Amino acid sequence: MTSFDFIEATVAKVHAAYLDGSLTCRALCEYYLKRIEQLEPRINSIICVNPKTLEEADRFDAYVKERRRLCGALHGIPVMLKDNFNTTDMPTTAGSVALKGWVPQKDAFVTKRLRESGALILAKTNLHEFAIWGETVSSILGQSVNPYDPTRTPGGSSGGTGATIAANIGIVGLGTDTINSVRSPASANSLVGIRPTIGLVSRAGIVPYSLTQDTAGPICRTVEDAARCLSVIAGYDPDDAETAWGVGHVVEDYAKYLDENALPGKRIGVLESLFGKEDVNRSTNAVMSEAMKVFEANGATLVPARDDIDQSWLTSETSVHLDDFRRDLDSYLRGLPTDWSVHSMKEILDKGLFHPFSESNMRDAMKLEVGTPRYLEKMYNKIGLRTRVLKIMADLRLDAMIYPHQQQLVCKCGDSQRQRNGVLCSSTGFPSVCVPAGFAPDENAPVGVPVGMEIIGRPWSEALLISIAYAFEQHSHFRKPPIEYNNVRKN
Repeated sequence: MTSFDFIEATVAKVHAAYLDGSLTCRALCEYYLKRIEQLEPRINSIICVNPKTLEEADRFDAYVKERRRLCGALHGIPVMLKDNFNTTDMPTTAGSVALKGWVPQKDAFVTKRLRESGALILAKTNLHEFAIWGETVSSILGQSVNPYDPTRTPGGSSGGTGATIAANIGIVGLGTDTINSVRSPASANSLVGIRPTIGLVSRAGIVPYSLTQDTAGPICRTVEDAARCLSVIAGYDPDDAETAWGVGHVVEDYAKYLDENALPGKRIGVLESLFGKEDVNRSTNAVMSEAMKVFEANGATLVPARDDIDQSWLTSETSVHLDDFRRDLDSYLRGLPTDWSVHSMKEILDKGLFHPFSESNMRDAMKLEVGTPRYLEKMYNKIGLRTRVLKIMADLRLDAMIYPHQQQLVCKCGDSQRQRNGVLCSSTGFPSVCVPAGFAPDENAPVGVPVGMEIIGRPWSEALLISIAYAFEQHSHFRKPPIEYNNVRKN
């Protein structure tokens, strides 16, 4: 039996153990498969497990044995992949019974990059159906739950990835983010989530929600693992024209910017209008107040940013997620085989192939059109918002700005998320990193309910944001695993 400590394992620790012979990829995958067997009935977050996991693990072990080296940046690293990334060896359902059994003929660009780096896709994870909201309820699997508090959702839409990574199933997670959907599960599960600048990561081969705002990003337990993953998936893809904007901005290795001494001299804006002012916001604000002290204690300057950017205005007046939804989903569905049961959102609705939780959003989307005066008004507002954010940062000479990802705690199962601030980055297309900020006490959560802090920067500033996030992480160590899931048998 290996003496390797599986709980909170990282890419670097796993790779060191592979090379010194104290761990095999098979042993690591067997451990995670056992955790899936024991934990999945409780968190309900995995749609499909890779049936060839151990076969693939053996190939990675043989490679190390024969060559005494690793095959790539994510050699033998088990990945939890949100089930809206195309995979040629497993179904891609986007959480919908309308796509049950659909196996694409081509991997998504991100999936391909992961495989080329040596990653092992361990499982496809649950998501809010078609990634359209934030509670992680799907018609293919139902409600996923938060491993810190089973009465709460794991955020969303990438909540299945968030719940499994938080519960120490897999090393690296991947999600997609249209409004909040990488950072929401990161916040709700004491994880690190990166939403990159639009154009840094290809969306080709991902079931779309809004191609104006969609992107993909890592959800991991540490900033270092998230940075390693971003290095793998970033890059130009001819099949996604938006990535042409990223040419010249992609950093080959974001992990080079992991500097625990990055805070001295940094000016960090506190975007005060994105902190809630109601009783329901008190617990989040208390956690944030303590977390922000880490910046000042380690050489950064906190600068009040008193602009009146309002979360509800952002959602209603700058976000075109529902406006784009029917057009962009229909474009994907038209690529399904001619004998498939649906090829449009209308057919999904007409045939009742949806979870009741999703119906209102889909019916609202059916009423909207791209290119209408109302749509163009929102797009115009986006342009003004980008300039407004950059001007705040320029006037105050800021390196980054911070605020709670969600002004109130992640919602209970059966309820809806409220006051999520991720829309600021999804509407501007700017990058942000969400990091654990601490826990709010709750009787149903032995560790507490996680609270996440977003760190937003200028376009293409991922390296700077990663350095700030890493230094904050190293001086705070706020992440804690959900303790009731740590005593699972290893064999």
